[in-house]
Amino acid sequence: MVNVPVESLTLLKTCSTEIIEEEVDAEAALFGTLTAGSNMSALSENLRSDFTKLARAAAARLVKPLGALLLAGFAAAPLLAQAQAPAAAAARDTVLIVGDSLSAEYGLKRGTGWVPLLEKQLAADKKSARVVNASISGDTTSGGRSRLPALLSQHKPTMVVIELGGNDALRGLPLDMTKANLLAMTQAAKKAGAKVLLLGMQVPPNYGGAYGATFSGLFAQIARAEKVALVPFFLKGIADVEDATVNFQADRIHPNEQAQAKMLANVWPEIKKLLK
Repeated sequence: MVNVPVESLTLLKTCSTEIIEEEVDAEAALFGTLTAGSNMSALSENLRSDFTKLARAAAARLVKPLGALLLAGFAAAPLLAQAQAPAAAAARDTVLIVGDSLSAEYGLKRGTGWVPLLEKQLAADKKSARVVNASISGDTTSGGRSRLPALLSQHKPTMVVIELGGNDALRGLPLDMTKANLLAMTQAAKKAGAKVLLLGMQVPPNYGGAYGATFSGLFAQIARAEKVALVPFFLKGIADVEDATVNFQADRIHPNEQAQAKMLANVWPEIKKLLK
C-alpha cells in the first residue's frame, strides 16, 4: 500500500484546478484566433458553440480522473493516520551498556560477544529495543562515571546496564571509590528515567578473603539501597567452575568466544524483566 500524505492532496486539488483552467483558456484562445476578423456571423456562432462543447468535454475528461484521485486520497488519509498512530505510540526501549573489555569484545571476532548476542536475542523474542554498546576496554568505574552524563543525554536510554568494577579491583583501587562511582552512576541513570541493571563481579582468591568479600558485596549493597536489578556474578558458570581455563582466552582474564553465550544467559533474565 502506498501512503499518500495529506498535504499532497491539497496540492493535487490545486493542480487539477489549474490544469482545467489552462485547458479552457487554450480552447478559448484557439476560438478567438479562428474567428478573429470573420464577418460571417453564422459561422462564428457555430464555431462558438462547437468550441464551447469541446472546452466542456476537455474539462470533464480532466475532472473525472483527478476527482477519483482526490477521493481516493481523502479516503486513504484516515487510514494513514490510523497506521501512523500505533507506530508513534510504540516507543522502543533503548538499552545502554556501559562496560569494560568484557562487553567490548576484547580479543574476539566482531559480532561474537555477548552484546551482539543480546541484540539477536531481542530480535528472536520480537522485543522492540535497540542496544547501544558504550563499553571501552580497560575502563574503570571512574571512567564510566565521567562518560555517563553525555551518554544519557545523547541516547536517552530506558535501561542502563552497568558492567564496571573489574579493572578497579585488578588495579587495587580503593573500594570506597569504586562503590561511590557505581552509586553515582546508578543514581544518575535513575534520575534520567532509566531502569538500572548492575552486573556484579568477583576477584580471584589471591586478592585476599576480606578484599574479595568487600568487593563482591558492594554491588549487592548498591542494588538494595537503590532498588535496582542485579546479576550477582556476571561470570557465574565461567570463572567459578573447576576447569575455568577452557572458558578464557590465553591471558586467562577475558572470556573466549564459547563463553559469550553463557554470559548472555546470566544477564538475559534480568534484562527481559526490565523491558516494557
